[in-house]
Amino acid sequence: MTRNFLPLAFPNESSEYRSARAELLDAEIGLRREIERVAEMRRALPPGGAPPEDYVFERTGAHGRPEKVRLSELFEDHPSIIFYSYMYGPERDVPCAGCTHILDAVDGTARHANHVLPFYIVSRSPLARLEAWGRKRGWRFFKFLSAEGNSFTEDYFANTAGVSEAKRADQGYEPGENWDQPVITVFTKHGGDVRHFWSSELVYVPEEPGQNHRAVDMIDPLWNLLDMTPEGRGTDWFPKVWYD
Repeated sequence: MTRNFLPLAFPNESSEYRSARAELLDAEIGLRREIERVAEMRRALPPGGAPPEDYVFERTGAHGRPEKVRLSELFEDHPSIIFYSYMYGPERDVPCAGCTHILDAVDGTARHANHVLPFYIVSRSPLARLEAWGRKRGWRFFKFLSAEGNSFTEDYFANTAGVSEAKRADQGYEPGENWDQPVITVFTKHGGDVRHFWSSELVYVPEEPGQNHRAVDMIDPLWNLLDMTPEGRGTDWFPKVWYD
């Protein structure tokens, strides 16, 4: 890469270090460009499919009481909405630790994101259970939705019950064994036309050798932070819901 800027030089670094760091910086610049290229490809997607139904969720209304709300009513005059499907179905005593550590960080992001578009945390658990957990966790800025009683998580593959038999075989899933998955889903609305725009799918593709926990890396600050260190994220540690 031809550089048109003056590189830095940190105290007492060797020429060997600076040469290796310059090569890494070239790669980081390339990664920055690739991230934007992928984002441009995402923004350029043609309209996705219409939802199979106008799903009915439960949320807490403006007066603090539970209310039923349809997917088409969730946009709040914005053209897009984002769902994070939280692995906290009614069969779980405790939510997924991986999802939970992500949401611990994203709660602060939601404070700002909700000024741009509605960002919802969706779970198959009843609304009261989901919101009680949010209070216990100390989350302040999430909009919670209960998908109890609708097929949203299955239809959009946030639960493996919606995966085709061919894909189940491809993934090596046991017959009749199902669980929630961490999936980000984006819908758009133009006029009265609601369409699926994009969903994260990396949880359903093979991992690269030596890699794991990267299904929703793009919003996971913990792993990205650890990747800055010589030790990296490692393979023998995983976040817990609670620490001693």
